[in-house]
Amino acid sequence: MMGKKYKDHNKLSRKKRPIGRLLLILMIIFFYMPIVFVILFSFNDSKSLTAFTGFSTIWYEKLFRSSRMMDSVYTTILVAVIATAVSTIVGTITALGLSKSKKVIRDLVTYVNDFPIMNPEIVTAIGLMLLFLTLGIERGLGTMILAHIAFCIPYVMLSVMPKIRSLDPNMADAAMDLGCTPWQALIKVIVPQIAPGIFSGALIAFTMSFDDFIISYFVTGRGIKNLSISVYTMSKRVNPIINAISTLIIATITLILILVNVVPIIIEKTRKKNENDN
Repeated sequence: MMGKKYKDHNKLSRKKRPIGRLLLILMIIFFYMPIVFVILFSFNDSKSLTAFTGFSTIWYEKLFRSSRMMDSVYTTILVAVIATAVSTIVGTITALGLSKSKKVIRDLVTYVNDFPIMNPEIVTAIGLMLLFLTLGIERGLGTMILAHIAFCIPYVMLSVMPKIRSLDPNMADAAMDLGCTPWQALIKVIVPQIAPGIFSGALIAFTMSFDDFIISYFVTGRGIKNLSISVYTMSKRVNPIINAISTLIIATITLILILVNVVPIIIEKTRKKNENDN
């Protein structure tokens, strides 16, 4: 009897597999087809965004000749790099400090840290704009950088704190008992152990800063535009340069993902090979 039920269960599972595979294929097509269309029409020789009339790199040429677009790309990268660096340092130090704090303080700061992540971006954007106006700070590149640092720090802390919780709480004390100074124990023992969390937090912070539009739109001024704001202004009229920008961003992200996933494997294989040789 049990054997029959087991066989019937296996038959039902096999029947469901083709449906699951079909849904998976449809989902992949749904997500990746727009990306394929963006890449394809970035090489279109006409302004049409619906009909491919011939292969050309004219929109890439116009993109690199446009000083306005190049300025927005420079602003985006500058803001993202500064925001990532500062938020990663501040977020990591804060997470390390919280690991040695009292439970009440740790829980309170954790709740405060989660609030900006759950808060709608439009509310955060309006709040930051009102803050800068109240303090009399002229909106521009500086306010954009400060705003990006503010909303990137919670993501770094959220990524680093689980790694810190998984550490042996006596690790730093053991390192200092063996002759390390507190600074050496932090840099040579603790940081290498939580490095994956720090790297993940930095990557998330860079992506959030590079991609942000709503907060940037409300806190910028004096003609300072990042890439998201420039693309938004261009989207009001047909402009295939948007496809060229999007394709370059896709290519950059793909390259970063390949490096992030492949480089550690190569390093690990090299390390093991050297150990075997020795």
